[in-house]
Amino acid sequence: MANGNKKSKKKLYIFGGLGLLLVVVVLLVIFQGNKEEIIPVVIEKVQKRTVTQTVTATGKINPEFQVKITPEVTGEIVFLPVKEGDRVKKGDVLIKIKADAYLAQKQRADANLQSSKAGLAQRKAELDKVSSDYKRVKELHAKNLVSDSEIEASKSQYLSVQAMYEAAQASVLQSDAALREALEQLYKTTITSPMNGTVSILNVELGERVLGSGFSQGTDLMTVSDLANMEAIVDVDENDVPLISVGDTSRIKVDAFGDKVFSGVVTQIGNSAKQSGFGTQEQVINFEVKIKLVEIDKNLRPGMSCNAKIETETKANVVTVPIQSVTARSDFKPEEETEGEPTNGKKKEDEKIQEIVFVIENNKAKSVNVETGISDDNYIEVKKGLDVDADVVTGSYRAISRELKEGSIVTVENKKTFGKEKK
Repeated sequence: MANGNKKSKKKLYIFGGLGLLLVVVVLLVIFQGNKEEIIPVVIEKVQKRTVTQTVTATGKINPEFQVKITPEVTGEIVFLPVKEGDRVKKGDVLIKIKADAYLAQKQRADANLQSSKAGLAQRKAELDKVSSDYKRVKELHAKNLVSDSEIEASKSQYLSVQAMYEAAQASVLQSDAALREALEQLYKTTITSPMNGTVSILNVELGERVLGSGFSQGTDLMTVSDLANMEAIVDVDENDVPLISVGDTSRIKVDAFGDKVFSGVVTQIGNSAKQSGFGTQEQVINFEVKIKLVEIDKNLRPGMSCNAKIETETKANVVTVPIQSVTARSDFKPEEETEGEPTNGKKKEDEKIQEIVFVIENNKAKSVNVETGISDDNYIEVKKGLDVDADVVTGSYRAISRELKEGSIVTVENKKTFGKEKK
């Protein structure tokens, strides 16, 4: 009997302990659920600043003026007085092509011209004689001293000789044109510089045979560039091109020059699109923009890679906040509030997206709808919705984009300390 009482008490203790533990767990859950989460944030004062909107692009440095030299005649290079990197002036001899064949053509054309002129002189003498005879026969015919047949024969001979004279004149003109063509070909065996500049590319050597432009495009002999006037040719995304105007200021960094910044001005915006990866997911459409460099470094070379930051618009003394402070939230109601309400076929994706920032007042977050304008790398203009000196949340990204809600309790962290803790 005593053992039965002991077992009953033991069971009572066990079940009593389990019940007590269950009550404690329930109470903890209730109290924990009632405890509101405190979100750590970083804040910054709303201030007025000067904001400069920029468009970035990559490209190459090239001379503003450069000419590719190709021969118009075919032959062997017999004189090459320049090498790559040499400075040349307009009119300086760059290349001479063997001219023997073209000289022979010129001499042959000259001989043909002299022969044509001699033939013309002979025909002129014949025409003068026949013309005089025809005139005399006409006078005799007027006095009825010669027959009609005689005057007709005289006229026919005159017209025939006149035609031969005109043919001889045409032959002289043809021979003269052939001579001028031969002279032109002979002159083209010597190629001179079309501008002051530098031989930036040299593709041939002495003794090499080159093809004139009559054969396809001809041999690419060399390129003469004006290295005193350089430009950056960059590819700008199609979405950014409408923001750019001729005359916009640009800041250019050339990879070979480290952090050195070159100033430039937009001089030309391409009208034709440049497509890459057409028909694939990597399809890109760019437009070519030319930027003239205001300052030139003597060590700049054509083909160097560069990055350009084009300043498209600047606004001074405007209300700004850090870019990361602005987030987008759709203005549809939560699902639990709209359950059972007619949607009229309107999807949530079609709802208007509203830009907001979170302002801290009395350690509580307040969402504020804003209208934004231009932005630079760090700050964005706020046209409507905020006053200067308001405290806006700048971090963390998770807090701004997900955690913060209207009325959320926050604790303000020091920016440096906050960053270390997150790391």
